[in-house]
Amino acid sequence: MKSESAVDHAARAREELGFSRWWQVVAAAVMMALVSPYQYVYSSIQSPVAQGLGVSPEAIGLVFTLFVIFQAGSQTPIGWIRDRHGPRELTLVAGVLAGGGYLGLAYATAVWHVYLLYSVGAVGVGIVYTVAVNTALKWFPDRRGLTTGVGTMAFAGGSAIVVPYVRANATAAGYSQVLRNLGLVIGAGILVGALVLRDPPSDWLDDRPAADGGDEAAGSESEADADAAQSTHRRQFTWREMLGTWQFWVMYAMFVGVSAAGLMLTAQIVAFADALDLTPLTATASATVLPVAGGIGRLVVGDLSDRVDRERAMAASFVLCGLGVLGVVHFARQGASVPFLAAVVVATFFWSPQYTLFPSVVGDYYGREHSSANYALLYSGKMWGGVFGGAVVGWLVGVASWSTAFAVGGALALGAGVAALALSSPR
Repeated sequence: MKSESAVDHAARAREELGFSRWWQVVAAAVMMALVSPYQYVYSSIQSPVAQGLGVSPEAIGLVFTLFVIFQAGSQTPIGWIRDRHGPRELTLVAGVLAGGGYLGLAYATAVWHVYLLYSVGAVGVGIVYTVAVNTALKWFPDRRGLTTGVGTMAFAGGSAIVVPYVRANATAAGYSQVLRNLGLVIGAGILVGALVLRDPPSDWLDDRPAADGGDEAAGSESEADADAAQSTHRRQFTWREMLGTWQFWVMYAMFVGVSAAGLMLTAQIVAFADALDLTPLTATASATVLPVAGGIGRLVVGDLSDRVDRERAMAASFVLCGLGVLGVVHFARQGASVPFLAAVVVATFFWSPQYTLFPSVVGDYYGREHSSANYALLYSGKMWGGVFGGAVVGWLVGVASWSTAFAVGGALALGAGVAALALSSPR
């Protein structure tokens, strides 16, 4: 049962905001959906952009790796700034960068323009991602898994809405109009969302008698509420202190391994299906179901992790991701389209929750006060996953085969799942 002194998070948040704290999550989720095409639509625009510039697709093959490096690498300074100055001004900058990146791409005339503009847009995506995930961590200490799942689900699933539009219109003659439309929608939507976001004051969860009221998400009294209230009085690790714990480095290695498998799927699934002679319809379907499965997986597994041991949830999720990737290889070699698509769904469903589980564990282990900077450091592991998913996979394909490259990705995810069983709180 909930202790008498436990904080009523929903009512306390309503006192500060004047409205339900869930509107913060809604605004963050909408912005995450808007920037998701940068990651999940790239495979659909790569060839049309290359054709429009009169170069081979390999000539712009570095773009996805640059996106991951700038999107993930920018989050460490962004997280530090956000923890000290709040989300609003940063989010306004993100609208200009992310919207402007796609608008600029519509007028690119050289390969280096594509490199530069996609990298600029990636920084905007990084800002939105950091702001959105940590909005959930700061306002929902009692529902970390569910609320980070909502935001990261939007990042994965939002692009599914535009994939058919992009695939139908992304030709050498029509892709520039597609990019212009996306850029305008992205920029305008983020600028509106920035007006809603704010952070709670540092003392908003000080232990005092709970206020009456609440919102629909707070639910009935629970042990989770008492635990979250107690956690506000535990040690709040700075990023330097976090780096001194062995748990961080185990999680960093896990993050790299799972990112490598998932980003490989995201960037290469269409090319993989084509290389193994699956039908064009199967290739298109794999690109469409991938973000949908990822979005649902983040929400379902994130919510589940609030109710069970989070470390075991990570272990199960990442092992199943690895098995799904190995299934992708097996069924593609058999030419079995339906089982191949099922394996893509399984692999992505259990890969994507890493972006819900890891920030929740960082909040559990190291506190909410410095959560933006702390999770940003862990998230930088995505850069190395992106290097594997782009450049390393290309090298493995050249020296071995597509099947070998994807099998290595599956093995990395399996290793991350096993490593999760070693984790425990540093407290």
